[in-house]
Amino acid sequence: MHPTFSPPALARVNRRQLLRAGGAGVAAHLLAVGPAHAQASYPSQAIKVVVPFGPGGLADISTRLIGQKVGEKLGQQVLADNRPGAGGVAAATAVLAAPADGHTLILFSNGTAIAKSLIKLTYDPQADFLPVSSMAYFDLNLLVGKDSKITDLKGLLAEGAKRPLTLGTINPGSTQHLSAELFKSVAKLGNATLIPFKTSGEVQLALQRGDIDLGFESYAALRSGIDAGSLRALATTGPSRTSWLPQVPTVKEAGLPDYEVTGWNALYAPKGTPAAVIEALSQAVREVISAPDMRKRLTDLGVEPRSSTPAEMAAVFERDRRKWAQVIQQANIKA
Repeated sequence: MHPTFSPPALARVNRRQLLRAGGAGVAAHLLAVGPAHAQASYPSQAIKVVVPFGPGGLADISTRLIGQKVGEKLGQQVLADNRPGAGGVAAATAVLAAPADGHTLILFSNGTAIAKSLIKLTYDPQADFLPVSSMAYFDLNLLVGKDSKITDLKGLLAEGAKRPLTLGTINPGSTQHLSAELFKSVAKLGNATLIPFKTSGEVQLALQRGDIDLGFESYAALRSGIDAGSLRALATTGPSRTSWLPQVPTVKEAGLPDYEVTGWNALYAPKGTPAAVIEALSQAVREVISAPDMRKRLTDLGVEPRSSTPAEMAAVFERDRRKWAQVIQQANIKA
């Protein structure tokens, strides 16, 4: 475990105090190694996390929950700034335009790793950004409205053989959207139409009104609708059933053995952010997520709390990029 980073204490240390404490030689030595510990004034203002999704979704909820506790550790507020848009371009552009000093961060998802092979991005998520830590892993649900005549995955596929289905997700480039693209290919629903919405709430309303046949979303984002029965889950996308919806089969169990999607959310900083700041942020996230109360809150939302070192997160991103690039090629999904 690394020593706890305490910005307020570091900020109070100045050259005069060091000279009084131990003479010019000690002061010179400590000032020389100072940058290796942290930027003395960090954080000097509120930290903004730009979220490339609308409010109320899983990314937004987890960012606000974890951010509040990280802010308490670092002595400054952590604020979520929602900027939805295809491929996270609006969010990434805003972060890259800000100083690389650790006060403006971005939330990436495995949709970002997928998008690198599927969308012509105006930025490179691996070259232009640095990983801080993962935060949450999650499965998605294949959802229908309570009045839908479709009761299971078999019925959905049978209906899709009769007519074009409409599939609803949040914005293009998201894990939800790309999971729907993969499902369309694996389930051989070539004539299905994908309809993007700005927020998870809009997906729920479209399902309830019967505007779309199927929605792809996390339990955390649409928990109230699922628990109240206004939405029904046909299947989950992960490798095994979830503890929050144990009665719902996986897509694999329900008849499509080649389909599996597990999502994640992670914190990233723009390239050029000092290494000491990255480590301070990463350590704070790891400590917050390891706390029993935070783990319970996230688990109750239907996500698996999981932090990482920057190096571990970089490896996860590259693993998923390679995996999905192969899936996209094999499924012949067009960019």
